[in-house]
Amino acid sequence: MPEVTIYTKVGCPYCAAAKDDFKKRGVEYKEIDVHSSKAAGDEARKLAGGKTQVPVIVEDGKVTIGFGGS
Repeated sequence: MPEVTIYTKVGCPYCAAAKDDFKKRGVEYKEIDVHSSKAAGDEARKLAGGKTQVPVIVEDGKVTIGFGGS
């Protein structure tokens, strides 16, 4: 099973859609709110190449910025 981490923020509709998609497909994921700590936000920005956009989805080491549906 893939290892998935989703960097999110409260109120983000794309984050909610990504989480819903993974749930529907039965894929477990770890959610990290970018506002939960400075380190979380910094890590998401680093993974996103400096962009301040969420969700940042890391699936088996592959980084995807944003969510447009599956």
